Amino acid sequence: MTSPEGPDELELVLEPNDNPAARTYQQAIFEAGMPAAVFEVDDIHKQYERITALGGRFRSEPAPMGPVTTALLDDTCGNLVQLAQG
Repeated sequence: MTSPEGPDELELVLEPNDNPAARTYQQAIFEAGMPAAVFEVDDIHKQYERITALGGRFRSEPAPMGPVTTALLDDTCGNLVQLAQG
């Protein structure tokens, strides 16, 4: 996955998880609601709408958490990804 706003050489690749120990850890942090990755965005509401329109599933809508607004995305592969705008 790459961002059109980001540098060309930066890419996120999520590999299938075939390691039993890693899968246990992944499942535990997923069930605890902990994000595996956090990405800062300039306009969280715009990104929430864009990703939702593309079929993305969020566990939470953008919500203020002190000085930061966050939203939690389920990547459908057993990971939670948090978007944050501060």
